[in-house]
Amino acid sequence: MRFKGEVVWVRADDTGALVTDGSGRAEMKYRETDDKSYRPFAGNLSPDDGVGAAPAASRPAATTARRPATATRKPPAFNGTAPSPSADGALDLWTDGACSGNPGPMGIGVVAIDGAKRREVSEYLGVGTNNIAELTAIERALDTADTATGTDRGRRMRIYTDSAYSIGVLSKGWKAKANQELIARIKRRLAAYPNIEFVKVSGHAGIPENERCDVLAREAVERRA
Repeated sequence: MRFKGEVVWVRADDTGALVTDGSGRAEMKYRETDDKSYRPFAGNLSPDDGVGAAPAASRPAATTARRPATATRKPPAFNGTAPSPSADGALDLWTDGACSGNPGPMGIGVVAIDGAKRREVSEYLGVGTNNIAELTAIERALDTADTATGTDRGRRMRIYTDSAYSIGVLSKGWKAKANQELIARIKRRLAAYPNIEFVKVSGHAGIPENERCDVLAREAVERRA
């Protein structure tokens, strides 16, 4: 099948039908041998018509819906403007929050990339709203930043999030009717980093680290721990 024009591997049952979870997401890999998988909505996948696929000599042929042909993966675009993670030595912090119901059980996922170093955080928060989860994920990312930067608070950092709400209330002067104490606490911490910026990414769009944060957050909700 194809995802955003690229040939991908997807999980199918013995009849060749796409396997999805309760939320309508499929399990997808860009290469069969990849350890990491992604979970796009089934509606974002389309049949592979063979147009634009990699030359046959460079890829194995598909034999079932479970085993479509592979293709060379293009680097993800971050709304067309954000730089590649860590390409300029910045500390890149990816965050996401999940909520089963709104309000409902909340979880967060954080991926911190510092050169060759990588740290992941998956944490269950209890019952609350999606906005609380998104904001708390950013707060936990700052915990990681405190450790990574030590006394060098002037280091360049980027926080990637798919939450326009979080970016708005933390950096654009949006007035918040709720979560004011949490927002004020995070803003005080952000003030300690003069070279930090937010990058808005599209959620559930196949951006690897954003998808990974989503998995970490949902796993935390499922574990309730």
